[in-house]
Amino acid sequence: MAEFLFWLCLLLPLYAWVGYPLLLTLAAPFFPRRAAGPLPPQRVSVVIAAHNEERHIAAKLASVLGQDYAAAELQVVVASDGSSDRTVALAQAVGDPRVQVLELPRLGKAGALNSAVAVCTGELLVFTDADNQWADNTLGLLLAPFADPHVGGSAGHMIIPDPGKGLSIGDSLYRHYEAWVRKVENRTGCMVSADGALLALRRALYQPIPKQVNDDFFISTCAPAAGLRIVYVPEAVVLDQGVDEADKQFRRRQRVTVGGLLSLAARRELLNPARHGLYAIALISHKLIRRLAPVLLLPLLLANLWLALDPGFYRLTLALQLLGYAAAIAGLLDARRRLPRPFRLAAFVLVTLAGMSVGLWQFLRGHSYSQWNPDQNR
Repeated sequence: MAEFLFWLCLLLPLYAWVGYPLLLTLAAPFFPRRAAGPLPPQRVSVVIAAHNEERHIAAKLASVLGQDYAAAELQVVVASDGSSDRTVALAQAVGDPRVQVLELPRLGKAGALNSAVAVCTGELLVFTDADNQWADNTLGLLLAPFADPHVGGSAGHMIIPDPGKGLSIGDSLYRHYEAWVRKVENRTGCMVSADGALLALRRALYQPIPKQVNDDFFISTCAPAAGLRIVYVPEAVVLDQGVDEADKQFRRRQRVTVGGLLSLAARRELLNPARHGLYAIALISHKLIRRLAPVLLLPLLLANLWLALDPGFYRLTLALQLLGYAAAIAGLLDARRRLPRPFRLAAFVLVTLAGMSVGLWQFLRGHSYSQWNPDQNR
């Protein structure tokens, strides 16, 4: 029994994090490449939900308004979600007729986004955060896949140019890992969802976002819910910042896990392989098993302790587990950051997995996060 538990708790996380993208990588050459023609100028609405973003909103609007994409019509909607600082005043001070500012009461991010989309006039919606910056050609690259009528949504590529010296080193590497997964999903036509830092959707597909779900997942899955694809555009770059502090990483992973599981519950029809084929398998692998996998690490360790009573292979696996946990704890305690990078990477993994485990427990207890505060993640 202990041996069965050990291998179950080891293989499921390995499949979710390594086996699944490797299988897609091996399958990719058997899928035809898709090439779309040029996209005619479109009416585009860019939506920026903001809460107390006075430090970033002016630079963000300059980044969006300075794009080299010649839209038929460009509308930028800033939805201030109960901001108590100068976010609204600074956005209005831009003085560009393409910018529309909504001064909303505190609704939560879902409510702010729903209110913004209600006034959008574009055929294509682009969602982005207030605290990141675009390259000059980001918008045109992001929208190019919509020349294919089978494409319902698209996702950009987030880069952390200055990973810092703390846990954000792990954050940066995690972004590279996610980019690999999305590339192979995109190549096989089963791209699961987009990151909220930069995503686009056909206006006709938009569904109002329920409270407490992860807005980026829900918005982007409007496309597969309608039988259309999400396309990953790694050339459409958005520059973001990492999170060095362990407590902020932990809280963020909690919130993302709770919201992610609530999102899967809201989109549970997409988990049916009989109706959605490879996309459903990708969704189960990428979003469901991965979020359940961290809770298997404790029974994995306990089963390994039992099996290590006899010398041999299981003593080696136990030693590797204990060594990994020791390195992670040392990385967390290394306040002056004197230890090599692998210790901080181990600390990032431990904090991430712990946050996901607590998030799963909160989800099972019916907990949810109704408000958002972007500054908590910085």
